Amino acid sequence: MKAAFLPRLVNPPFGDPGLYVELRYEGRAVLFDLGRIDRRPAAMLFKLHHVFVSHTHMDHFIGFDHLLRIFLARDRNLHLYGPEGFLDNVRGRLAGYTWNLIDSYPLVFTVHEVGRDTIRTAILPARTAFTTESETERPFDGVLVDEESFRVVTSQLDHKITSLGFALEEKTRLNVRPEKLAELGVPAGRWLNQLKAAVRAGAPDDTPIVAEWHADGHRTSRELRLGDLRRDLLVETRGQKIAYVVDTVFTAPNMQRICDLVRDADVFFCESLFLDSERDEASKRHHLTARQAGTLARAAGVQRLENFHFSSRYERDPNPFRREAQAAFRGEIEPDVPD
Repeated sequence: MKAAFLPRLVNPPFGDPGLYVELRYEGRAVLFDLGRIDRRPAAMLFKLHHVFVSHTHMDHFIGFDHLLRIFLARDRNLHLYGPEGFLDNVRGRLAGYTWNLIDSYPLVFTVHEVGRDTIRTAILPARTAFTTESETERPFDGVLVDEESFRVVTSQLDHKITSLGFALEEKTRLNVRPEKLAELGVPAGRWLNQLKAAVRAGAPDDTPIVAEWHADGHRTSRELRLGDLRRDLLVETRGQKIAYVVDTVFTAPNMQRICDLVRDADVFFCESLFLDSERDEASKRHHLTARQAGTLARAAGVQRLENFHFSSRYERDPNPFRREAQAAFRGEIEPDVPD
């Protein structure tokens, strides 16, 4: 079974943080954090529709200008998400340029600022020189995006400021039984996407699903009943989950929030700026150690841990970080305990 999400770190583990996740079946992608992205191919970045920023320290936000540069003349509504103060941060970056010649540009930034109790959303179109066209507010319930096939949820973590952790969750996966499709005598095609959309939407069993295809140069169609297809053709399985946590301190409240957010993730991407030998320095800097990343992953029951965002003071050797994190994850060393 092919994975729906294809995650990859934007930079090596000693570089700026960022996680790019391709949505395999949708031709789209999402990005977690905006560190340096100028070495990524433009074709890769053009797949983005949603960008989630944990916080706006430079190594997590410096890529905004490059994103702006390559999208400026494109017809795209790009959704950006960040913590309290994020709207001012985005407006500040945009205010650093002169915009007198872009009134015909179709680009729109839809900026979502996650507050303690609410999410503010502002529409910033290029045609208005990125001045706010409208602004709305909704209650904050932890959910940032809720689409037909996936959702993104967040948790507010402590980095001496708010740093957002994220989880990308595929909704229930609908797989086609190939042997039943062969018995049906109808080839695979776009009609299967329509079928899955109808099932996810809770459409009634008597909903008609029209399969269309070409055979011997002729267009052929056949009307099928959703209830029969749901029963015979589709298998529901648990969806994929990718979690991303950076720049936070190892305290009991943070540990609980992180475990609730990343629980049972297929892959957990977790920062670990320091090794356990510098645990006190990590606490002072409001960061995690590799041992703490492994402790969190084990406590949350994730399937795989990928730790990254290592301090360059360690001579750019990633192996000590990975060994320590995996040892804690596998239970080979004692888990760390929050202060």
